[in-house]
Amino acid sequence: MANAVRQRTVRVNGVDLSLREAGDPGAPLVVLAHGFPETGHSWRHQMLPLAAAGWHVVAPDQRGYGHSSAPREVSAYGTDELSADLLGLAELLGHERAVYVGHDWGALLLWDLCRMHPDRVTAGVAASVAFADWPAPPLDIMARRYGDRFFYINYFQRPHEAETELGRDVADTMAKVLWGASAGAQADPMFFTRDELPPMEGTGFLTGRTQPPDLPWPWLDEYEFRTYVDEFSVSGFFGPVSWYRNMNANYERTRHRPVAAMTMPVHFVTGELDPVNLTNPAFDSSMRATLPGYRGSTVIAGAGHWVQQEKPAEFNAALLGFLSSL
Repeated sequence: MANAVRQRTVRVNGVDLSLREAGDPGAPLVVLAHGFPETGHSWRHQMLPLAAAGWHVVAPDQRGYGHSSAPREVSAYGTDELSADLLGLAELLGHERAVYVGHDWGALLLWDLCRMHPDRVTAGVAASVAFADWPAPPLDIMARRYGDRFFYINYFQRPHEAETELGRDVADTMAKVLWGASAGAQADPMFFTRDELPPMEGTGFLTGRTQPPDLPWPWLDEYEFRTYVDEFSVSGFFGPVSWYRNMNANYERTRHRPVAAMTMPVHFVTGELDPVNLTNPAFDSSMRATLPGYRGSTVIAGAGHWVQQEKPAEFNAALLGFLSSL
């Protein structure tokens, strides 16, 4: 069973999750949590290597994504419910504890999962988004920091606007987003590292984005791209954007939970050219000073934000190296 990826739908925590699965069901469990805008498809290069290394690996389309359930209430996308989905999935597969690996929003979910349920996490690997112990509600901080200038997370708080824009032409959206945060697009506005940002009024998520080159790209072919387009054509973007709309609520449910309880081993992986961490060069020293179980970071040369897709061999070496140390 280590040489095939299986697909099925499971019912957990009141939602249906579309699931990719590989490896021996009796082996130790690794749960792969994707980010925005991705699905379990983003872990296609990790499934079989993990299975071959002796792990039972599952990669769900998380709620709001792909063919999984997509509730219509914003509050359904807080990390309390999202964590319950992943913990329920592990329980369904016969595990009280598991290793969790999260990329982008999956990393943010991983950090909250570790903080709220430390007894349920054997170890964690976060990719692209480092741990942050916010001193105040994060949406309030971002609103003060950017004011009347465009920042995508602030834009995502506007009811209906972002999901309407992103859903207008799914293929165009996915091409511009996937290309725009990759290592090949350092001049794209998605690399939000420049000093001057456009005004919020009249600016959308895709405004002014670079037109991507024709597929295939070095890390994404036409079939892989069409899979994303097909999945977001089903789900739309209300659910994915709603994850962002819960950031202050997530802060309130975690801020009284001690970081000192996060003693599980954790490792961080990022791309050298990931725009998220270009704006946060102190991520390693900050986590080293904050997280009791921090086992260091791996920075992958030549990779942008989609690190596990852009440089799968290097990502897998870092991931499997960490897992083998447990």
